[in-house]
Amino acid sequence: MVFSRSPPCLRTLGTQTPSSFGQHTPLGKLAIRTRRPCPFAVTVRHATHGAQGRANGPKNGPGKRLGAKKTGDEYVIPGNIIFKQRGTNWYPGENVGMGRDHTIFALETGYVKYYRNPILHPKRRYIGVVFDRGQKLPSSPTAPRRRKLNMIAVPRKEDEPGSALNENAVGFSDSVQDSHGQIVTSSRTAAPVRRNNDELKMRPDYSYRESNWQIGRAAEKAGVKVREFVPGDRFRAWRKANVRRSKAAERRALVKKKTGKKKAKARAR
Repeated sequence: MVFSRSPPCLRTLGTQTPSSFGQHTPLGKLAIRTRRPCPFAVTVRHATHGAQGRANGPKNGPGKRLGAKKTGDEYVIPGNIIFKQRGTNWYPGENVGMGRDHTIFALETGYVKYYRNPILHPKRRYIGVVFDRGQKLPSSPTAPRRRKLNMIAVPRKEDEPGSALNENAVGFSDSVQDSHGQIVTSSRTAAPVRRNNDELKMRPDYSYRESNWQIGRAAEKAGVKVREFVPGDRFRAWRKANVRRSKAAERRALVKKKTGKKKAKARAR
């Protein structure tokens, strides 16, 4: 508790002793009564300020360039920064990630969407990325999850009866997305594939082709003579290779010893 500063007369009474005034004088008797600490003679606390260190550092530093970097429906690719912030003013939604400094960035190629999701939280705001510009967020919880898998969904066109694609031909459709996000589709026809009344089955790598053992017997079916493969003894070959390496190392050691002796004799002369 800090009191206001006492008048000078009371400060002198609180600091003087009775002998300085005389015990029988009025001032001496008053000094005897005030030998206890005077409540008015209290030290005054002055204001302080740090003289060095971080107290007097710069007060107006450069801006941190916070805020939105991509607007709604803007095209982004994986890694693009969408929003920089301090704290979680915006939360990451679909196909979006958040860094340790709360920076929101895109995880997939698509278009930016700013939205709210009352099912997750009534007040939070989210940022997401969709694959189609017309898609809306949030999506229904029961709807199938849309995944791109580095491919673009293109509507399939049924072949007409009089078209160049017959039952033995294979058609291909290439879909490429340009820099503006537009889909460019081109179709081409491959050469007819001969099938010996055997239907091609889908392989583990999602390709329709014959099995490896069927491909290996193609020369036999065509009547082409191939030299028979005779598997050798790999263990014996490994042992012979080790023997050759050890002999070569011994020869190199002998050559080094001979050259070392010759140099020593030349120095002695």
